[in-house]
Amino acid sequence: MPELAYLNGDIMPIDQARVPVEDRGYQFGDAVYEYLASYKGRLFAVEAHLDRLENSLSGLSFPPIARDRIREAILTTFERAAIPRAGVYVQISRGVAPRNHAFPAQPHPQIVITVRQAPETPERYIKEGIRAITVTDIRWGRCDIKTVLLLPNVLAKQQALDAGVQDAIFVSPEGVVREATASNLFICKDGRLMTHPLTPNILPGITRAVLIDICHEHGMEVVEAFFDRQAMMEAEEVFLTGTVTEVLSVVAIDDQTIGTGGPGHWASRLRALLEARAGDGQ
Repeated sequence: MPELAYLNGDIMPIDQARVPVEDRGYQFGDAVYEYLASYKGRLFAVEAHLDRLENSLSGLSFPPIARDRIREAILTTFERAAIPRAGVYVQISRGVAPRNHAFPAQPHPQIVITVRQAPETPERYIKEGIRAITVTDIRWGRCDIKTVLLLPNVLAKQQALDAGVQDAIFVSPEGVVREATASNLFICKDGRLMTHPLTPNILPGITRAVLIDICHEHGMEVVEAFFDRQAMMEAEEVFLTGTVTEVLSVVAIDDQTIGTGGPGHWASRLRALLEARAGDGQ
């Protein structure tokens, strides 16, 4: 079960993969990415990830790249690696060109894919939940485009770790709760679930969409609406969702206990339902 890299059509061990120094993803962050996970040897929600990748490419005015080409590259590299529980990272840059802010006249996008063992959330975080801090959202205004421009997320994550907690939650200067550093966020308040609407201020999470669908399927009320920090702090539950995160309870924020101080019913049930759907390969 080797960990592999795909680079513009060639598959090789990850430590042998190299990109030129003038790749625009490296010099400008002029690149988009996706991250997929597999369960029991099957990739989950491939087409949804490809939809979002296409939206990101379009949002940055990349030249068209055939969807079938990207899908084939992902599946071929994943199958070659043969890692049952894999994390597949896909990055597409605008390509290699002499450093210039303007787009190259004839861009040749670079496609890079890596397949590794997927990281797992520590079992104690699943059982006990995690703690977080709030930080002011200073990210750019198109968080719906999944670019590699992640420095604000990196700084917020490190700020959380330096504070002795596991994650940070972005709150707009106006007080609107957005999402965490690498996950969407839900709250349970007054017996119903709430999550930030799809706007340019948050990432349209694949797991977020799957969970909303699961809620509708099982008759659980979920509302896409704005809410502020006070509403979050007074919620019965707060949890994060994402490809790696899956569903993860936040039991304290800014040193204030949320709900009962432990993972709640909603998060536990939705995590089980998500794992069941992913295990079925849907």
